[in-house]
Amino acid sequence: MGKGIIIYQSKYGATRKYAEWLKEATGFDLAETKKADADMLSGFDTVILCGGSYASGIAGISFLRKNKNALAGKKTAVFCVGASPYDEKALEEIKAHNLKEDLKDIPLFYGRGAWDEEEMKFVDRTMCRMLQKSVAKKDPSTYEPWMTALMCAVGQKCDWTDRKYLEELLRYIMEV
Repeated sequence: MGKGIIIYQSKYGATRKYAEWLKEATGFDLAETKKADADMLSGFDTVILCGGSYASGIAGISFLRKNKNALAGKKTAVFCVGASPYDEKALEEIKAHNLKEDLKDIPLFYGRGAWDEEEMKFVDRTMCRMLQKSVAKKDPSTYEPWMTALMCAVGQKCDWTDRKYLEELLRYIMEV
């Protein structure tokens, strides 16, 4: 497995929880993106970025883009965390949007996060409510999985985090 580092960016805590679980499972070092730099990566064989997925973007992806030269020869992966259930089509869209050009060969893994409107910042809560109103106008039989999850989460406090979402990433890390 070699020596590794987990770089993470968490807005509400679910991504941090996954990063900490990943640290427990691997013994890798852990650092927030805002405290990390390219020099920090030099002593590691494996680099994992954990970031929340917001409006199809992955928090912290700019760290990989900015430091792509420091990733050369390292096993690198991205673990993104979102409120929606796993959906292959949606994940492919997130990968196409975030992991392009020099990052296109980096594998992407997904874990379901949490939802708590009371904890959301005003802007995030407002955007979610606008999206919920838009989705509510559609026929529920035409909902995509993320739409169903969004509508079910309205007014709820949900925590879907689960160590099982790390299993595929851990298998990838263990590959020689």
